[in-house]
Amino acid sequence: MGQTIIDVENITFHYHQEAAPALENVSIQVNKGEWLAIVGHNGSGKSTLARILNGLYVPDKGKVRVCGVELSEETIWDIRKHVGMVFQNPDNQFVGTTVKDDVAFGLENHGVARDEMVRRIDWATKKVSMDQFLEHEPHHLSGGQKQRVAIAGVIAVQPDIIILDEATSMLDPLGREEVIQTVRDLNDQGTLTVISITHDLEEASKADRIIVMNGGKKFAEGTPDEVFKLDDELVQIGLDLPFPLQLSKKLREQGIPIKGNHLTEEGLVEELWTLRSKM
Repeated sequence: MGQTIIDVENITFHYHQEAAPALENVSIQVNKGEWLAIVGHNGSGKSTLARILNGLYVPDKGKVRVCGVELSEETIWDIRKHVGMVFQNPDNQFVGTTVKDDVAFGLENHGVARDEMVRRIDWATKKVSMDQFLEHEPHHLSGGQKQRVAIAGVIAVQPDIIILDEATSMLDPLGREEVIQTVRDLNDQGTLTVISITHDLEEASKADRIIVMNGGKKFAEGTPDEVFKLDDELVQIGLDLPFPLQLSKKLREQGIPIKGNHLTEEGLVEELWTLRSKM
């Protein structure tokens, strides 16, 4: 990591000119190969920022560069060649009657030759462990499986960046874990730079870096450990701390000598077992 793949410089965006800005003077950088989580409550500006990064909106002021291409009305389609997006509701993303048809849809739109299309469908569905479901109808799949198919449809086009816009918010815990692990595997393999837009800090804790949005502005930025040290400041702007972090705090208040601010249940359980073995 280290090479800048997205550079956002002092952007401001209004949905209506007479209204308050949805984004005001926001600057961020995204490094190639990293997983960046952008978090905030509803109305914080995080989803607006995601849509600008995908060229769905163009900022009123400031500059956005994606893979060296500066975003403008003329370059929107060039930007979208580099950025794929997975939205909140998987049922609204399907256009094909089978998994195979759905993954093929984006490839057909990009004019990919048939032989190459077959190869990419096979590659993408294997990457998300859905290659055994090619002839299945999407509405028969679980929520987590549907989102994995949506991810396959995005990566088959081979973008440099994938944006998950609240892509796990409608899933049960198992489906959420399926999707996050799928994306983590792709990110670890160097296939994708990942930007996840979420209000779920437990999901964000798995990212390499977190940007916190509030009121259309950047509130905080850093590694998960650095951001979660803000503790009550995050609660004050409407965010819920990850359960393991809350529990670590409560245990210390009860006199149990928990040293770490644990972001995962596994880390907390491991420390508790260590403490128990010393008793």
